[in-house]
Order: sequence, then C-alpha cells, then structure tokens
Amino acid sequence: MVRTYMKRVDAALDAGDGAAAGTAMTEASPLIDKMVSKGIMHKNKAARHKSRMNKKIKALQQGS
Repeated sequence: MVRTYMKRVDAALDAGDGAAAGTAMTEASPLIDKMVSKGIMHKNKAARHKSRMNKKIKALQQGS
C-alpha cells in the first residue's frame, strides 16, 4: 500500500504536476508514518523517503 502511494507521488512528479504531487504526498506521508509505528518500516528509511519526495516536489514547484 505504501509503495502504491509513493508511486503516485513519483508519477505526478514525472508528469510535472506539482499540485498533484503535493496532494499525493499529503496522502502518502501519514501512511508511511503508520508503517513505522507498526514496525514494518524503519524510521530512518521512512524519513529518507519522505525527505526525498519533498525535495523533488519543492524543486518542481520552484521551477514552475
């Protein structure tokens, strides 16, 4: 489920749609945190994924 939401963010980034990427990120972020709390994903891995997605979204929005 987490991978699906992360793929949605990546797809929006590839399409160049900053608004859709931001919306997808707001949906994916709590899901990633939920997986950390359940012990499915390590907290540093979750932070790394969220940070990289946010970095790409910010860069896309700044460029637009």
